Amino acid sequence: VLDEIGIDVGLFDDPNNRVSFVDRGRMFEHCASRTGCPHFGLLAGQKAGLSSFGFVGLLAKYSPSVNSALDSLIRFMHLHVRGATTTLKMEPGVALLEYQIYQKGAPGNDQVGAGAVAVAFNILQELCGDEWKPVEIRIAHSKPDDVSPYRDFFGAPLRFNSEQYGVAFSDNWLDHRLRDTDPELLRLLQRQVDKLEAQ
Repeated sequence: VLDEIGIDVGLFDDPNNRVSFVDRGRMFEHCASRTGCPHFGLLAGQKAGLSSFGFVGLLAKYSPSVNSALDSLIRFMHLHVRGATTTLKMEPGVALLEYQIYQKGAPGNDQVGAGAVAVAFNILQELCGDEWKPVEIRIAHSKPDDVSPYRDFFGAPLRFNSEQYGVAFSDNWLDHRLRDTDPELLRLLQRQVDKLEAQ
């Protein structure tokens, strides 16, 4: 499948190798076409969470609160993802973890965006615990013929044709204390992330 779109499978031998944002979109779009699964990106995103982001994910995991964890993820997301940005926006009583793709209309953006929302959902659930539930899931692309894969995974109201991809949740969760917080480990991880950023 990768050969068909000119991507060398050897690229995936080293987790430190980078795949361009455009190539990732092309790959997801091609996989959706070849499998006949229009929600391929959503399924791929369901497999990822904090552990997918290396030291940055660990920095979030061992932060003192959900707010500080998200702050670290947003601040250092560029070490893992180019071509998109993650932001935290506030609305009355609601926080929105948002994923914005720079290049509108690039191949596979719908697949990548759906996957990113699934990753954001997993991260928030991992940080907050099983009691956390989103207020709304926002999907920038048009409503698919079959919304059941989205409904089944997120278990929350869905808004398609939204301005951006994102997960809306009660802003009370931002103050939620994380059970694994470790100040000493946090300092060590911060040093590692700073080294990565310097490189």
